[in-house]
Amino acid sequence: MKLIPTSGLIGGEIKGLSLSQPISNESFERLKNFFYERSVITLRDQSIDAKDFLAFGKLFGEPDQHHLTHYAHPEQEKILVLSNIRKEGKLQGFADAGRVWHSDGSYMQEPIGVTMLYSLEVPIENGQALGDTQFSSAWAAYNDLSASTKKRIDGLKAIHQVGGRRRKIGTGEKSDRELDDAQPEAIHPIARIHPITGRKYIFVSKGECSSVLGMDEEAGLQLINELAEGMQNSNFQYVHRWKVGDILLWDNQAVQHIANHDYEWPKHSRKMFRITIPEKNMFG
Repeated sequence: MKLIPTSGLIGGEIKGLSLSQPISNESFERLKNFFYERSVITLRDQSIDAKDFLAFGKLFGEPDQHHLTHYAHPEQEKILVLSNIRKEGKLQGFADAGRVWHSDGSYMQEPIGVTMLYSLEVPIENGQALGDTQFSSAWAAYNDLSASTKKRIDGLKAIHQVGGRRRKIGTGEKSDRELDDAQPEAIHPIARIHPITGRKYIFVSKGECSSVLGMDEEAGLQLINELAEGMQNSNFQYVHRWKVGDILLWDNQAVQHIANHDYEWPKHSRKMFRITIPEKNMFG
């Protein structure tokens, strides 16, 4: 098993490991340490079924089930199917990829610790893969703040709403947005501490964060936008270009991400399996 970091701040690739075979404790310990060092890692050329993918996810902790349960895998309910494919007009998975910078599940009372995707179909045009996923280091963005800004946000909390960004940009199925709006809002510190690495990181995103507790609404949104824009520093980023058979994992407490929505059904088809593990379940 080879662990290959990118030349950037985050990102890495693991070669020589097939998830169709059991992973030794030693190999998983190396994988886990590399994961927390690099924040985003890729295992290429995997050929496994949903059951094997779920078994791999459970090495990190017990996965949760997304509230949009109608997109769950028919045999493995903890796997969310992501797809823009339609049959008889009906979506075969969750198609509204995250088109703004965000942390998965920030709207949950217990945020997501790890997200992993397994690519089954990748949209291609002129021989080039579409639908890149871009990541940026939330702890590097925090470290880049001035001392006065760090002091200013220490102790502040933001309100997160899952439906916020989709209401704003009008994406997704109407019925899904109604289910999103039914989810309770969550309140989290703007600067959180990673439970494993101990790093402080920024935990706000535009649209999904509606206000800051104790602040005037306009001033709170201005602060949220200012911090969120800090994520766009190219020095903190890694771009993943998808191939069929990729398993991509990211530390949702260390990075934020955005999906490039440059593909469209029926010209392009995209299908992936997704597993998320809440931080309360990590290695539990």
